[in-house]
Amino acid sequence: MDKIVLASGNAGKLKEFSQLFSGWQIAVLPQSDFVTEEAAETGLSFIENALIKARHASRASGLPALADDSGLAVDALDGAPGIYSARYAGAGASDADNNQKLLAALDGVPTKKRGASFHCALAFVRTPDDPVPLVCTARWRGRILEHTAGDQGFGYDPLFFVEQEGLTSAQLPREVKNRLSHRAQAVKQFEQLWREQMLGE
Repeated sequence: MDKIVLASGNAGKLKEFSQLFSGWQIAVLPQSDFVTEEAAETGLSFIENALIKARHASRASGLPALADDSGLAVDALDGAPGIYSARYAGAGASDADNNQKLLAALDGVPTKKRGASFHCALAFVRTPDDPVPLVCTARWRGRILEHTAGDQGFGYDPLFFVEQEGLTSAQLPREVKNRLSHRAQAVKQFEQLWREQMLGE
């Protein structure tokens, strides 16, 4: 297997996954090479949505497919924006729109109560109807700042402060983020499952 399809049209995600899989000798192809229509994310959890997207991409491409569903869960907002992170400020919202809405929702909330987690659910299917998909989940803890900082990454990265590094996710060097992030943790789990189940190691 030398090609898999990434079930996303998000350029930021494609860049991150291509970097994370760079040593695997596997080409990560964008879903847009095969289909323009995105899967309807009708699940009620990150895991459900990741599976829906992976099956959709595999069906459209005829190749194994990998999908992630990820987002930000803010403690003070009872886990919002959660699975709606990408469209928190409405359909077609920009990263800036979503960040502005989040800052407004947290207006007046003190620093010690601005805890949050990035969550990632990763799903891999060999075929559209694969009955035994590989599924991994991971969480990355931090807190939400009162203003954006940094110009790397995407989404809520400029607001997500990583305590142990003293920087936002958008300020972290690429190699550090690719070691600490929720997505990097999920990929590490996926690599272990891949080697056990796909390669028999």
